[in-house]
Amino acid sequence: MAASRKPLMHSHQSWTDDLPMCQLCGVGTAPNCVYSPDGKSTQMHPNEDCHFHFSTEFCFLYGVFNGYDGSRVANFMSQCLTAELLLGQLNSNHSDSDVRRLLLQAFDVVEKSYFETIDDALAEKANLQSQLPEGALFHQLSPQSQKIAERLKTLEQDVSGGATAVVALILNNKLYIANVGTNRALLCKYTSDRQNQVIQIGRAHTIDNEDELARLAQLGLDPNRLRQVGIIAGQSSLRRIGDYKVKFSYTDIDVLSAAKSKPIIAEPEIHGGQTLDGVTGFLLLMSEGLIKALETAHGPEQANQEMVAMVSAELAQQGNVEAVAQSVVERVKRLHYDAYDKQRAVQCSRHEDMTLLIRTINYPLSDGSLTPTQGGRIYPVSVPYSNNQSTSKTSVTLSLVMPTQGTLTNGTNTASTLEGGTPTPGQSPTATLQSTNTRTQSSSSSSGDGSLFRQRASQAAQPDETGRVPPYVDFTQFYQMWGTEHSEGTRGPGPQ
Repeated sequence: MAASRKPLMHSHQSWTDDLPMCQLCGVGTAPNCVYSPDGKSTQMHPNEDCHFHFSTEFCFLYGVFNGYDGSRVANFMSQCLTAELLLGQLNSNHSDSDVRRLLLQAFDVVEKSYFETIDDALAEKANLQSQLPEGALFHQLSPQSQKIAERLKTLEQDVSGGATAVVALILNNKLYIANVGTNRALLCKYTSDRQNQVIQIGRAHTIDNEDELARLAQLGLDPNRLRQVGIIAGQSSLRRIGDYKVKFSYTDIDVLSAAKSKPIIAEPEIHGGQTLDGVTGFLLLMSEGLIKALETAHGPEQANQEMVAMVSAELAQQGNVEAVAQSVVERVKRLHYDAYDKQRAVQCSRHEDMTLLIRTINYPLSDGSLTPTQGGRIYPVSVPYSNNQSTSKTSVTLSLVMPTQGTLTNGTNTASTLEGGTPTPGQSPTATLQSTNTRTQSSSSSSGDGSLFRQRASQAAQPDETGRVPPYVDFTQFYQMWGTEHSEGTRGPGPQ
């Protein structure tokens, strides 16, 4: 069986190429890079992310896979998981429990199938290792032993590596999310009370996840020690697909050696089904590289809201979801580069592969009358942010997309169309920027922030001696950038 599956991993053409692609979806990508002191960027390794977006008579299936130490596992998952779900396994009569069972089964079968493909290589590796003297350095080996050592190095490259995954399934207009690792799913819903409800579905499987620490504690591991270590076998994720070392040799890893059974698992955390009836908005699937790039550039506190704001702004300007996704990825890439060029050089010296998948839900696209390629630019606007758990206020920087024609022009505010539930054709649920209030929550519990961009306190502001009241929004930086660009020309080139 292992031999029969190998061509699937190495072939440049896949049977999934014949599956119908979902036309409601778009994907943006950017390769990894490291910045040199002069600001130029260099790719560190081949892109290791994979994705798919398919539609069938019964369902829609989407996935983003973040590979590490190679793209073998991510490629294998993206091909074989589709086969385990779209070859008649799903139908419209399935209940929520049926769908969860099938998703769990699919992940389990695919990982086992992957390990079958490397069985022969692992057996050869074990045999060759037994022929080498223990502890000897390469230059101390005989010519024959050096050949064995070289072969071992090649085999290790062939079998190492793993992947994390986030998969979305829409069946009977219900949304199911299956997550393994550190990718992220966001659902943005435009509500009738003029708010953008941003829901992060599930949490990353890292040491910051108390449920994951509790799971590992039940296996006999020390949560405090896990927190201290943070990174296990080179990765932060406590759930992974593949990675034979942490699956079969975890007793050789000090921090995992006391576990009663496999501590690093490929079992997905599944959420759903959540009905999409009456929903207007979009679903985002993001690779860890995209999330980390935005978080290191601007901090993790508002990453979800910033991502939704960027997607909303691009959807208001462009009529093609693929172009929207790519534009957002390029914007994150630019934000990361600018942070390296300024105050966060240490944190932003590099980023991993970035993938963003956008799936619109009953969302009317723009006619593309203003797009970034037609001269639109992003200008920051500072808005006070209040957290109900804190008495202090901070500023959240949002962005306005403005044309380069002579005058300042505001986007049309169509938020009022949400009153009836669904915007009229040709209108976007947002203005040029996300113009409605935003609240965010976890799929399992509220984050506590509630509505992030709040109305001011109900008491009236007192006017000064000129009869003016303090402004709610600070446009200082906006006007500075606008004035600079229209008097001194455009900004210099970004990442090379």
